[in-house]
This record gives sequence, C-alpha cells and structure tokens, in this order.
Amino acid sequence: MSLLSLLLRRRFGPFFATQALGAFNDNVFRFALMFLLTYTVAEAQGWDISLLTNLVAGLFILPFFLFSGIAGQLADKYEKAHFVRSIKWLELGIMLTALIAFSFEWWWLLLSLVFVMGIQSALFGPVKYALLPQHLHEDELVNGNALVGMGTFVAILLGTLLGGLLAEWASQQMMWIGWVVVSFAALGLLASYGVPPAAAGQPDLKLEWNLYRQTSRILQSAVQQRSLLLSMLAISWFWFMGSGYLTQFPNFTRSVLLADESVGTLLLALFSLGVGGGALLCGFWSRGQIELGMTPLGALGMALFSFDLYTQAQAFPGLESGQDLRNLAEFWAAGGGAIAVDLALAGLCGGLFIVPLYSLIQRRSPQAIRSQMIAALNVMNALAMVISALLAALLLSWLELSLPQFFLVYGLSALLVGLLAFKLAFDPLLRFLIYLLSHSFYRVRHRGLEHIPETGGALVVANHVSFVDALLLAGACHRPLRFVIDKEIHDHPLLKRFLQLAGTVPISSEKVDRANLHQAFAAMGAALERGELVFIFPEGRLTPDGEIQTFKRGVERILAAHPVPVIPMALRGLWGSWFSRAEGRAFKKWPKRFWSRIEVVAGPALQPEEVTAARLQQEVSQLRGDWR
Repeated sequence: MSLLSLLLRRRFGPFFATQALGAFNDNVFRFALMFLLTYTVAEAQGWDISLLTNLVAGLFILPFFLFSGIAGQLADKYEKAHFVRSIKWLELGIMLTALIAFSFEWWWLLLSLVFVMGIQSALFGPVKYALLPQHLHEDELVNGNALVGMGTFVAILLGTLLGGLLAEWASQQMMWIGWVVVSFAALGLLASYGVPPAAAGQPDLKLEWNLYRQTSRILQSAVQQRSLLLSMLAISWFWFMGSGYLTQFPNFTRSVLLADESVGTLLLALFSLGVGGGALLCGFWSRGQIELGMTPLGALGMALFSFDLYTQAQAFPGLESGQDLRNLAEFWAAGGGAIAVDLALAGLCGGLFIVPLYSLIQRRSPQAIRSQMIAALNVMNALAMVISALLAALLLSWLELSLPQFFLVYGLSALLVGLLAFKLAFDPLLRFLIYLLSHSFYRVRHRGLEHIPETGGALVVANHVSFVDALLLAGACHRPLRFVIDKEIHDHPLLKRFLQLAGTVPISSEKVDRANLHQAFAAMGAALERGELVFIFPEGRLTPDGEIQTFKRGVERILAAHPVPVIPMALRGLWGSWFSRAEGRAFKKWPKRFWSRIEVVAGPALQPEEVTAARLQQEVSQLRGDWR
C-alpha cells in the first residue's frame, strides 16, 4: 500500500494526526520557552544560557526515565484508543495552565510545566508504537513507521518554526503563545476521537509500580532476543545524538554563528526536516520489508556530516566591528549554506538509521508486552538523553570545549556506532547496496515475492538472461540469497573478494573439476541445513537466444539429500539489454536503453517430492510468459 493511501485509512490517519499534533504542540511550547529564555530572560536575570538550555532539556527528559515503566503497563492493560484520548485530555489541561503562566510571566511555573509535559509524552510513547502493529498489516508496518517518523519530525520542524517566531513576535504579549498551544491541544484531542479501538494486550495485568523491577523484567525479555536488545541500544544512541544536537542549536546559533533567532529556527527546522525526509526515503526503499542495511549507512552518514559541520563552524567568519547579530540573509551570505546542508543531511541519515530499528522492535516484541517493551526502550532513550545533557554540561561548562568541538565528539560516537553496525549488519547492508545498484539500471517491478518464506531453508531457481541477474534477484529478495555461480566467474580477480564476502558458492562441471563439484554440493547442503536460501540457475549458462534452456538435474540431486521447498522465479524484460547476449556478446555492443522496465516474478513454493528439472523449467516458463 502506498504512503498516501495509508494516510487516508481510518485505521491510521486519525492516529497519525493525533501524534503529529502532539509532537507539534510539544515543540511550540518548549522552543518558544527556550528561545525566550535564551534571548530575553537569561540576560535580564543574569542566568547562564548553556546551563539553562540543558536544564530545559533535562526537565523534559527526566519523566521518560521515571514514568515510562508504568506507562507501558497502562498501555497494555487498557484499550489503547481510550488511553490515547485520556492522554490528550491531560495535554489540554497542561496547556490551559501554560496560558496562565505565559500571561503572568511565571517562569518557575513554565519550567515546571516542561516537566509535566514530559510526563504526558512519556505516557503517550508506549501506546504510540504499540498501537501500530494492531492496526496495520505486517507489510504496512515499515511504511507506517516511516510516516510516523516523518510526521513527528515535520511536526518538530513546524513546531520549532512557530515556537521561534512566537518567541520573537509575542515577546511583549506572551499570552498569545498560551492561546496557540491551547488551540493545538484541542485539535489533537478532537483527532484522537477518530482513532479506532485497539484491544488491550493484557487486560488482567497487575500493575508493578517499582520502576527498577518493571524495567529490569522487560529488559530481561529483550536480552533473550539479541536483535531486540541491539536495536534498543542503537535507538537510544540515536536519541543521545539527536538530543545533543537539538539542545545546543540555540546557543550554537548565537555564540558560534553570531546569528539571531531566525537562523536558529532555520537550523532546527532543517535538521528535523532531514530526519522526516530520511524516514520517508526509508519507507520508499524498504518496499514493505524491514531493511536493516540502511542502519550502518545512516550512522556513518551522521558521522560524516558531523565532521564537516565541525570544519565549517571552525572556519565561520566573525562579526565586523559594530555589527549586530546576523539575520538569515547575512548568515547565508557569510557561507552558512554549507552548515545548513550538513545539518539537513545529518538529519536525513538519522531517519534512515532509526525507522528500520523501530519496525524490528514492533514486529519481534510479543504482543502481550509490546507496550511494556516500548516503555523499557523509552527508559533507555531517556537515560541516553540525560547522559547526553550531562555530557554536554561536562564538555561545554567544565572542560570548556567549543560547540564545534562538541559536535565533533558526537560525530566520533556516530563513527563508532556506524562501524559496529557495519560489522553486525553486513549481509543486510550488502543486499541493500545491491538493491540500490541494480535498481539504478532498471525500473524493477516485483510480483509474488510473498511466496519466499520468512524463515527456513529453501531452494530458489530462475532463468538466466544476463550478467546482472544475480544483482537483480539479490536486490529484490528480502532475505539473503546464497548464489551458486560458475567457478571461472567466481575466481575473476576483480570479483573474487566481493563474491567471497557475499557468500557465493563456486561450482564447476564434473569434467572440469570434480572435487570442486562435490565441495559445492556440500556447501549448498550445509547452507540449507542452516535455514538459508540457496539460489541456482538450473540452465547453467546465459541464454544465447532469449529462450529458456534445458534445466539440468543438479536440483534433483540437492533435493535428494536435503528435501526443502523450491521457489520458482522468472526474470522478464532483460533480453536485449547491454548485459545480455542479444545481438552479440554482452558488453561488446553499444547500450540502446537505460532504466527500462523489467519484472522479477516468484511463484508458489513446490514441495521437494514433486520437483523435477522438467517441472521446474515448465513453472519458470509459465512465470516468464512471452516477455523475454
């Protein structure tokens, strides 16, 4: 289902609006307050700006650490749509109090409300992510998370923009800020009444009020699934990094870029918009599957653009004598475009990093405790953000690092996470890069890929038309394929190292290298026993005329020793490409087409007892049809 059509569904649209309006209103309130404190109140009161901005961040984060445990239990115990509406009523009450506090400029009350807003957000967090798997089909979950990620960060963008503008426009009439946040709280409450019911996960759950015991119990469940624990740790690092960025932008704008509120608002907006764009891009590239290969790319991208941000900020020019803080036009003229691009692209990489991880946690968490698992994740996120705030205070106030150096330190953490993710998710990364490469040559349509089993060993076969067949098939399938390829091609000096990393199995004919043939069949059998997908081109060579050649009986030999399901597949539209043997040898003719339309089609699995080479050839021929 497309992203737009999902937004128009009642099972997703009202919830999307509810959570987006909530994130928007949070940021209008917090950043209006933060900009007022930074540019108006701190100077008048003689307060330390760096300490004050970290205090605001800490007050919002602390409730996630304190109350996420009980929030997860409440979300599992009660019907989720009703729970969402209760939380939105709480938000409306908080914003009515903020209206009074802004009207009388009661800064102590406004700082207290930051903490109370954190409580409201902590209550909403677990139900927000636990509700999605109940309303969305499995193949819609990544798109749903991508839209939620995009909506959240675009809401941060718009809320940040409006918060900054309100701090400037309403600095003398602060009650208008209160009226704005009350209005959007009311709109969020109205949207919440459109959220369809979602049954409680554990209606008979006995609430555990001890934070330590509850969080420890849920984390023990996560530890039993290594992928869950690693995903939770990676997400927590993202919020460590992201909160460090967002918290320091106002001070970075004023102290390093020597610019006014409009520039600070722009930088916050670009980072948030980048994350939202990265989330949407993740949804587009994922094709309904969890694509963990984006995770190392996202972390390494964040590191790269953090390093460049450090370089650009270090070289940023100072003010001329008597010049006021730069406005937006002056910032851009001074070379601020490079800094703006760095922040936007760092955000985009963050979106690619985080969406697959949230989707993995939702899919693999047991439904009965899914909200509690998300709550435990929120505790970890909160702890990471508190550590980030403490580290910022240590680096900036005590060690007296400059803000560019601060971003450099955070960039180094991204590099370490990216290298670790590269090691842990090498196969998904390789498959994702192959997908990007192969889909740059062609407009590829996939059909019937749901026939490929989610787990367990299976044999996959297809017709062999061109030298890029393996790339297209590896990019199309959501599980790794262990390809069996000709040993002569495997041992080519330019390809051998890459093919070894990809786990391919080299094979020769019995006449050429009998020992290698036996080794290849042993490697295929071992892979099938481990529950992997093994791929074979049964023709044994490229088609010379576009027609499917006779399938060899090696498939029958494999199945005799290792009876597993067989999935037939067909490539359509590749004959005539530069990589095929149409009109002469491949690569020897001038390319006549680029980005042409092709299809990868899979059929229902055949049981091993009904498979013969002739039967498989017939199945693949029917899948391919007349389109060569």
